[in-house]
Amino acid sequence: MNKEDLLHDLKRTGEFMGNNKLVWGTAGNISARLDDNQFYVSASGTYLSEITEEEFSLCDENGLVEGKKPSKEHIMHQGIYENRPEINAILHSSPFYSTLVANSDLELPSNYFVEAMYYLERVVRVPYYHPGSRELAEAVKEKSKEGNILLLENHGIIVYDINLKEARMALETLEYTARMHITALQNGINMQGLSDEKVENFLKNSGYKPVRDWPEQ
Repeated sequence: MNKEDLLHDLKRTGEFMGNNKLVWGTAGNISARLDDNQFYVSASGTYLSEITEEEFSLCDENGLVEGKKPSKEHIMHQGIYENRPEINAILHSSPFYSTLVANSDLELPSNYFVEAMYYLERVVRVPYYHPGSRELAEAVKEKSKEGNILLLENHGIIVYDINLKEARMALETLEYTARMHITALQNGINMQGLSDEKVENFLKNSGYKPVRDWPEQ
């Protein structure tokens, strides 16, 4: 994808997240890889729901290349791209239900329905570190090979995937599942999740999506 198309897709992604209550205010940042060494990330202090194509900063492993001051959490994005070369898009935000799960001891089931089985195959917790800190970036990088969704305790969530479309779908699935799970708990509904055997068979044999080739840890 060329620079212009990528920036347009990033802008649309920010608007999509705002329109679907997957981000609020300035509490989030998003990025997409331009090439092997550079990525665009939302600038510091931007409202993703209203972001323009001029509010993305081009960064590499050394920091800002061009544009406005990047989000202070760009180092967190850099760590994921470095550790996961197949990843091309990262979304970080704090949607209500997903963040409620991240801030609690609730386990998020991945066996409720088709999309959850695929996109929530591996959900990993990351202990609290201050936003934008080197400690958080290092913790995220360390955990990034274990799954494609990270729950940042007392902070929010990160999802990442092969492109922005898949990352958006993962984020929607995460929030939808968290809302379903919490609603069921509140109302005493006994959810009937599928067995581990059926989930494994779905992932390997249904043809829904290509089987994920997880990196060695």
